[in-house]
Formats: sequence, C-alpha cells, structure tokens
Amino acid sequence: MTRFFVEQDICRDDTLSLTGENAQHAKVLRLKAGETVLLCDGQGMEAVCFVTQISSDEITLSVKERRDSSSEASVQVSVYVAFPKADKLEHVIQKATELGAYEIVAFPSARCISRPDEKSLKKKLERWQKIASSAAEQSGRGRIPQVLTLGSYQEALERAGKADKALLFYENEQATTLKMALSAESFSTVSLMTGPEGGLEQAEVERAEAAGLQVCTLGKRILRCETAPLCALSAVMYHSGEF
Repeated sequence: MTRFFVEQDICRDDTLSLTGENAQHAKVLRLKAGETVLLCDGQGMEAVCFVTQISSDEITLSVKERRDSSSEASVQVSVYVAFPKADKLEHVIQKATELGAYEIVAFPSARCISRPDEKSLKKKLERWQKIASSAAEQSGRGRIPQVLTLGSYQEALERAGKADKALLFYENEQATTLKMALSAESFSTVSLMTGPEGGLEQAEVERAEAAGLQVCTLGKRILRCETAPLCALSAVMYHSGEF
C-alpha cells in the first residue's frame, strides 16, 4: 500500500487530500479513483483511505480506517551522536531511522572536529530532517524521528540521562558489555551515546557516569563513529524483540 506523510490532522476529518509534492508523487504512481493509500501523520497514527477524486493539483481521499502504526518499535531509542566530520551524520540519520530510532540527537564534545555555527546549523537541520522523513517513508515507518542538536556535552548528558536505560559507549571500557547492560533490567526508553572520530576524553566519560549514564563496550574492535551508534541501536532492537 502506498504511504504518504501529511501534515493534516488525520484523526479529525473523514475527507483528506494530497497536495503539493504528495499529489505530484501520486500522479507519478498513476493512482486512480477507488485505490487504497495509507496516510501517516509522522507521529505514529495512520489512516487507510481510498481515492475519491483526482484534479489537476489535488487528490481527494475518504478515510476508511484509523489506527496506530504497527511498524513502530515497542522501545523508544534516542541516538546521541557527537558531531562527526563531513556527511557521516547524514548516513547515521538515514540508517537509524530505518532501524527504528525514536530520535537522533547531535551534540559537541571535546574532540569534535566538526563544529557547525548557528547559521549553517539551521540549513543542516532542515536537510537532516528531510533525510529522516525520506528514510521513514521508504522503510514504512509510522513516525518520522526528530533530528535535534544540543549546544553542549553537558546538556546532552542531562537529557540522555532521563531515559530508563542510558548508555555511553567507550572504547577503553572492558568490564561491562552491551549485553550485560541490556539484561540488567527492563526498560521502555533508551539513550545511546557515542563519541566523535577521536573518541571521548576520560574526563567526559567520568562526567557521563556522574550524570547517571552506564559506560559499556561494543566489543574488542574499535568501531568508526558512524558505525558505533548503528551497531548499538541494532543490538537494542534485537534484544527488544523487534527483529
């Protein structure tokens, strides 16, 4: 069933419409009256609709059924990534969305080479959110993960620490594995925090522990900064029964 993300309140009206890019996309797909499509509000709610009328710039739909999206994960995983170089964050956003991340949060740390200023960050955020939207549509998500940026490492720690299970991954940690951390207790929200290309400083790891995050390892091999968050996210989804 063809899926469209819309900004309309799909829970209120029995008649909805596709306009703009969605209408153009529908025409490319050669939708016809009577065909069924799925409209999603990007927040986890979807409406099964059938096409009733097609005009030059609008496609009118009638709602057949409303329901919670069945493609969203039972656990809410927030992925915290220290600003990486080049377009690595775009890769993380796209793949984390496909894997079911609830949100992606970028933050600065001591060894970050990339430090976008306020002006460039605004444009980047728009692009990053579009990447998340496109990935959500392609992967059949019912929710578009929000992409956020924070102004400081401490702010990231305080926000991440509010999750039921808050984890920070450090290449020099040897005692606690991710498997051990996930098996310790049940949880419904998770924060996964990883560092930049140069890793996190020891002082930053100590600050994370003081903020309530559990430090653990992702194994014997050192993973790239764009690989580590996706590895951790996949493991959490597997542990939670999503795979």
